[in-house]
Parts: sequence; C-alpha cells; structure tokens
Amino acid sequence: MERLTGLDAAFLYLETPTHHLHVAMTMVLDPSTMPGGYSFDKIKDFIAKRLHLVPPFRRRLVQVPLNLHHPVWIEDPNFDIDNHVRRIGCPAPGGRRELGEMAGQIASTPLDRRRPLWEMWVVEGLKQDRIGIVTKVHHAAIDGASGAELMVHLFSMEADTPDPEPPPPTDPDHIPNEFELLGYAAASKFRRTMSLPRLLGSTAGAVNRVVQGRRDPNVIVGAAPLTAPRTSWNGPLSTSRDVGFARVPLNDIKEIKQVFGCTVNDVVLGLCAGTLREYMKGHGDLPDTPLVATCPVSVRPGGETDIGNRVSAMFTRLHTHEPDPVARIRAIQEVTAGAKHEHNAVGADMLQNWAEFAAPNTFNLAVRLYSGLGLTTSFRPIHNVIISNVPGPPFPLYYAGARMVAAYPMGPTMEGVGLNITVFSYEESVDFGFMVDRELVPDVWNMADGVRDALEELKVAAGLQPATKKPRSRSSAKAAGKSSPKGPPNGSTTTVSKPAAKTTSRTRKSPQAARKAPMRDTTA
Repeated sequence: MERLTGLDAAFLYLETPTHHLHVAMTMVLDPSTMPGGYSFDKIKDFIAKRLHLVPPFRRRLVQVPLNLHHPVWIEDPNFDIDNHVRRIGCPAPGGRRELGEMAGQIASTPLDRRRPLWEMWVVEGLKQDRIGIVTKVHHAAIDGASGAELMVHLFSMEADTPDPEPPPPTDPDHIPNEFELLGYAAASKFRRTMSLPRLLGSTAGAVNRVVQGRRDPNVIVGAAPLTAPRTSWNGPLSTSRDVGFARVPLNDIKEIKQVFGCTVNDVVLGLCAGTLREYMKGHGDLPDTPLVATCPVSVRPGGETDIGNRVSAMFTRLHTHEPDPVARIRAIQEVTAGAKHEHNAVGADMLQNWAEFAAPNTFNLAVRLYSGLGLTTSFRPIHNVIISNVPGPPFPLYYAGARMVAAYPMGPTMEGVGLNITVFSYEESVDFGFMVDRELVPDVWNMADGVRDALEELKVAAGLQPATKKPRSRSSAKAAGKSSPKGPPNGSTTTVSKPAAKTTSRTRKSPQAARKAPMRDTTA
C-alpha cells in the first residue's frame, strides 16, 4: 500500500466529467521487424510479461472514507489485462488524420477508477501495414518525465530481446478497511500539520524574492497568471477531444538554436508561437498582446526513477503579437530566462509541498464552480495554452520487436484552456501532439499543419534557407476547399484532407456534427 502524494492526488480532485486529466501518446510502429510477424496477441503478451516492471499498471485506488485524506494505491487483486489492452480498426485510408481521429475519441473518455488507471489501444489498418498504439495513463500516476521512464521498461533497443525474469511469487496486497484508512489518515495529517510553520516561512521568503524581482525595472520576468488575452480556445470545456500531429527535423531546430544562441526549448516555444500566430491571423482574432503559456517543469532529481509527479510550472509570454520572427524568438528567449529565474526563486518543491494540503472536496468544487458560474468567460484566462517539451531517446526503440517510427505525446487540456501542445524528441525528429477541445478548436489539423510553416519562417529568419513565397493563410485555403500543401511526416504516410466548409473561431460545430463514426472495439 502506498499513499498518493498531494500533487498526484490533486490530479484526481481536479477531474470533472469534462476535465479529463490523463496523459496519452500515439505511437506508430513498423511491424515488419517483429520476429515471426505481427499479431495482436504478441503485443498483449509483451506487456503482460513486463507489468511487474511498471507498478502503476497493476495498482488501483482505494479512497479514504469521507475523503479525509489522499487515496492509497494497492495491488489490484482482480487485475485482468483484457480490461486494459484493446484493439480497434482504423477507418480507411488509414492515414495520420484517421489515426488522430481514433486518438481523439480515446482521449475523450475518462479512465475507470475501479481499475488501474491506464489503457492501451492497438490501432490496426494503418497505411503501409503499420500499426498504431494509443496509450492513456492518468496524471495521478505519472508526469512527462516518469512517462518517458516507463518507455525504458516497455521498449527495447533491439528487435529481438529476451523476456525479463518473471517476478517472484508474492502475497496479494492487504486491502485496508475503513478503520485502518482513517488511522493512516490521522497520522499523516498530524505529520503534515507539524510541517506547516516551516512551509509558511519558506513561502513568505519565496513571495518576497518574486516581488522584489518584479519591482526591478531592469529585470525581465516571466508572465503572470490572469494577464492572458482571450482566444477562441479559452472557454468552458466539452467532453470531446481532437488530436493533431506534426513532425519536424531535430537538426533544423539545433541549427536555429545555434544561430540565435538560445536553447532547444526556446526554439520549440518559437515554433508554437509562430504556429498559433498564423492560426489566429487566419481566423481574424489575433490579440494585440502576447499569449501566455504555462510550461510544466520537471523537478525530478537526477537519478530518481520513482514513478509519480515531480513537476512544477512556469509562465512565459509567446510574443505572438510580434510580426518579426527574429524579434519574437529573441523576446521569447529573454522572457523564458526570466520565468526560469522566478521559478528557481520560488523553489522546486513549493508546489509539491503545498499540494499536500489539498482538500479533495474543495478542489473539485472549485473547478466545477469555475466552469459552472461562467468564470472561464467572465474573467481573463489564467493562461492561454499549455506547452510541454519532453526529451526522448536519440536511438530507435522497439515494442514487441516492432520498430517505433513516430511518437506523438498528448497532454491534457484544462478548464478554460482547450489547447495543449506537447513535444517529444525521438531519433532525428521532434514530434508535436496537439490535444484540443473539439468544440473550441474544430480544425485542429489546420493548426498542427502550421508547425512546418513556422519552422520555414524561422529558418529563413536565421539565414538557413532563402525566402520562398509566403503561403496563403491556412484558414483561407481550407475555406476554399484546398488541402494544406504540407503535412508533418509521421512515419505512417500523410493523407490529403477533404474540402471543408468555412469555419471561424466564432462559429463552432456541435459535438455531433464534428464527431465522425464511433470507433469499434475489435478485441476478440
């Protein structure tokens, strides 16, 4: 038995019927490298033999009576892998957009809290005989960095690798009764209360450091919450999600980094800024003040391999109002450095420590009131977009012998923020996953396809390639019934989009109109 930390538990408390807090990834695999060829049973058997290496995949929640304290994890005595590993067929022609539609439908449903909080969907029928795997794990169990750590256990560096040693036989976890849970809760609450004076002192010091920094006119600081302009995707969430993918060469990002003397993360933020700027221009609603992005920051100490959340966050400005790409990325570089400085001034564990005092019922009620009272549209957004950048391996990975050719991460949206952009580097590419609320962003591919144009803009600005004729606004092209001339290669081929009717940020489709045919579970 293991009690959830306050931060892990907060992701449970903040969840509502429209606010789903699972993280996901869509992978494209080439099964031609699988010894003996592909079969769904091989995929399922592969993970079954490695479950003991991934504790969150066998643990389920046990709630404390009356929600008096955070839940605990126990080994699920009734675990059945068939409840977690499923397969579905991808609609024809089996390209990236059809795969994205499947991923969006999978992301639209919450996880069943009566079972371990994860699912894996094997998507068959992709072009070039490839298969997709869409994984979904609750944020209470992992963060971005620990999610990458899971890949170490579930993937190998060679196509043909031996199975791990089976776990030694153990007795099943004792399921605590209500009196035991209340006793654990009382002892934990006492220890927590004793730590409060020290936490208050460190918090006061952190606030003072941040305030002093913001009073200095010579210091560039990060963005502040509730200073973001309103966008079309800042509104109340629906239950429906949609997903788009993009891919760019890692070497291009490194070359831009060298020219501007910035970091890879600065270039990633610059690409997101350029993408969102053109998207909003195409919809005629580009704000004259910069978008504010929340960027999760891993505070996991080097060498720590525990699964769970060790994450904080910083607020930065994307300078989307700046038309000059050079001035834009320079400004992003400066404000992000300021945001990092503020984050360090606060301390890596501040969020983690205060989360221990999270009250389950209060958290959930606050989120429901924020949406139910219309506060998402009555006040400025807390922020506009979540952007997360997770480094991946520079070498190929194999799952059950099938080589992974692409991996698109998908982070959760938040109440009032219907857009999450998560980025993952793999081999020689950088993969972008756009998770959106379908009601707020009905044309996610129009947004995702803009990453390639944003990269071209930065390469021209950096002098890495000559200027070319600027393409017409993607919104205009879509309204005219033309498909985008570019699409990010995902290793599974690209498809040509069908002509679409005019769509603006102010005219949104209903979930029924936007949703395609429901996916069919083909698990035998």
